[in-house]
Amino acid sequence: QVQLAESGGGLVQAGGSLRLSCTASTSSFTTYAVAWFRQAPGTGREFVAIINQYGGTLYEDSVQGRFTISRENLKSTVYLQMNNLKPEDTAVYYCAAGPITTQTSSHFHSWGPGTQVTVSS
Repeated sequence: QVQLAESGGGLVQAGGSLRLSCTASTSSFTTYAVAWFRQAPGTGREFVAIINQYGGTLYEDSVQGRFTISRENLKSTVYLQMNNLKPEDTAVYYCAAGPITTQTSSHFHSWGPGTQVTVSS
């Protein structure tokens, strides 16, 4: 299993930006796809974006064009740049790592503890 740690969450006004980071403690980071999920109070964990081992990306429809996922393999880190944030983006954001590219949370066995993002209107 991979140890993951998210950072970069916080409180921002609608229309603002945040950049989340997910750093992994593994020497084989390049073999993992890394995804971001989010969970708002009273809801299930929702897929946000994923980047695979080759740099290919996929986004949930509501964040397409506003969020950008990227990875820096030398730092074992994946980023989620979030622009034009909306109140409905408020959630705890989690990163997850796994060997396959999937939007299904149950397919990931390594998760970070999460970071809170709050967008005020």
